[in-house]
Amino acid sequence: MIILKLIAIKIKNALTDLLPIIIVIAFFQIIVLKQPLPQMGEVLFGALLVVTGLTLFVQGLEMGLFPIGESMAHALARKGSLFWLLSFAFALGFSTTIAEPALIAVAWEAAEIASQGGLIDTSRESLSKYAFGLRISVAFSVGLAILIGVMRILRGWPIHYLIISGYVVVMLMTFIAPKEIIGIAYDAGGVTTSTITVPLVAALGVGLASSIRGRSPLVDGFGLIAFASLLPMIFVMGYGIIIF
Repeated sequence: MIILKLIAIKIKNALTDLLPIIIVIAFFQIIVLKQPLPQMGEVLFGALLVVTGLTLFVQGLEMGLFPIGESMAHALARKGSLFWLLSFAFALGFSTTIAEPALIAVAWEAAEIASQGGLIDTSRESLSKYAFGLRISVAFSVGLAILIGVMRILRGWPIHYLIISGYVVVMLMTFIAPKEIIGIAYDAGGVTTSTITVPLVAALGVGLASSIRGRSPLVDGFGLIAFASLLPMIFVMGYGIIIF
């Protein structure tokens, strides 16, 4: 009974999170467009899958990703090795980003658009090479971003100085980068902060800040995601300058 009650609570929470989306779609479909939803059966079944997936995903975060991120941060901080801590930070950022479904989709879409625009060959090999280059550029930049974020926590650097400096570089590179890559670069900052990257990176920051004397998890533990959104824009524009 307790398990069923917990499952019911999780499903209720997922439905509550999705309720604004359902209301918006229903309002515009029924009130504005004045049309019934097409393929009602498939829509309802899809909505059921979304609710189930969101419920399982949130539960997985609470049970797996957040605890393991915090526990590894604690263990590495106690180990006292700066090399292994920074290596873990870079590897975590790189590996989670290279596996990010949103990045894979955007990189392949960008490759197809580039081929249609005559920027690269239309062969599948050229498409794969271009998409893989984008993914590697973004993943490397996120790994470096997490490394810098961990150094910030360790050294107590003010986050606003780093963020402002980074966006100044972004704006300067916007003037010199090829126009074909600028939009992709700006979008790359968003796709890196998705389902896989955010939970582990946030858990790493909070766990590390709570393990170091004089650091506050609230003040110092967060901010890693901001770096993960910032550096990909710089690196992708740099990638565009080299490729184009």
